[in-house]
Order: sequence, then C-alpha cells, then structure tokens
Amino acid sequence: MQQSPVEDTIANLNRLAQKPGVQATLVLSRQSGAIVQSTGLEKAETNGDSRPATSNADDSAEAKVARLQSVEETARLVFEYVTASSRIAHEMNGTNDDELKLLRMRTKRNELVIVPDAHYIAVVIHNTPPA
Repeated sequence: MQQSPVEDTIANLNRLAQKPGVQATLVLSRQSGAIVQSTGLEKAETNGDSRPATSNADDSAEAKVARLQSVEETARLVFEYVTASSRIAHEMNGTNDDELKLLRMRTKRNELVIVPDAHYIAVVIHNTPPA
C-alpha cells in the first residue's frame, strides 16, 4: 500500500529527526499555522521555568534542546516568517501565482530549513555546523 503525500512527508521528517545535529522538526498547517506534528521541542509549561536546574560547559544534547523555545512559540514565529516572506515574494513579482519553495535561516546556534507548500509547512531545526 502506497503512503499518502502527508504520511510520506511525516515519515521523512521522522527520519530527519534521527540524524545527528537535528534538534527538532515541525509540520504546520499552511492556512492557520496549527501544529500538525512536532519532534524535539517541548510544549510550553504554564508555571515555572522549563530550563534544566544545572548546566555545565559541556552541554548535553538534552540541555541544548531545553534551551529551544516551546513548540507553540517556535510554530508561531515560523508561521509569521513564512507569511511575511510570502508577502514579499508576491509584492516583488506583482503577482500571486509565484510561491515560496524554500526558506533558510542561519544563526550562530541553529539553522532552520523551511519548506512551505500549498497545505503544510515543513521545518527542520538543526545545529549550525562549524564554518
């Protein structure tokens, strides 16, 4: 039995989540930004700080992931970024028939690779490799 495109995408993101350096994956609704699936990010806690109580110079992978924002906050920020980038692409070209294919944002700590399509936004957050 053949997988649907959504199931295939989720399977690919689950495989990506197992790769070294990958901190998180997200699948968002393109229309609303609602979280369809996520790995590697914690849900927001209503009380208290979700950071680990102690840390040392040799941060573990768990400590690095704990520093990431909550899945809800990350999803909101990514959705706003994709929406703004789509608006820029449409206004630059003066037409709505052009669409985003790939967004990539790199910081000192992380790189976000964002692949929007008509229905979903796929996101992979990974460690920035040394230059």
